[in-house]
Amino acid sequence: MFEQQKKSYTVQEIKRKLEQYCVYQDRCHKEVEQKMRDYQLIPEAREQILLSLLQDNFLNEERFAKSFARGKFRIKNWGKQRIIRELKFKDISAYNIKTALKEIDETAYIETIYRITQNRNSVITESNHYKRKKKLIDFLLRKGFENDLIYKVVEEVVT
Repeated sequence: MFEQQKKSYTVQEIKRKLEQYCVYQDRCHKEVEQKMRDYQLIPEAREQILLSLLQDNFLNEERFAKSFARGKFRIKNWGKQRIIRELKFKDISAYNIKTALKEIDETAYIETIYRITQNRNSVITESNHYKRKKKLIDFLLRKGFENDLIYKVVEEVVT
């Protein structure tokens, strides 16, 4: 039938598009490189644009890791393990992951795990004490909290 013709862009146009992509929301290198692959750029142009984005501070891995950790904790109530796993998946360096985790306030972290455990406990209809605990533990593990913290909180909440 009809073959869709891909619109071709100049390197400057793509650079501007990627700058807007990075301004809209902090991005990691992996996301920007994927976007460049979508535009089917030659390697030289890719390097030139990436270098330009880094120099003009549109692309900053540390800033991305910090805002990612803050956002996922505050909005989605993720635990540190889940945040670490997701950042590793996005190829963020160990140093930046460690820096990002410092963005999470320890008291807020503890308050959050207690709050979501109590909320979840009130929703679970299971009457068997052990099955209820298991469901809570599984839920908190999926959220990415640490094992020792989970067991401590579940013991206190489920009585």
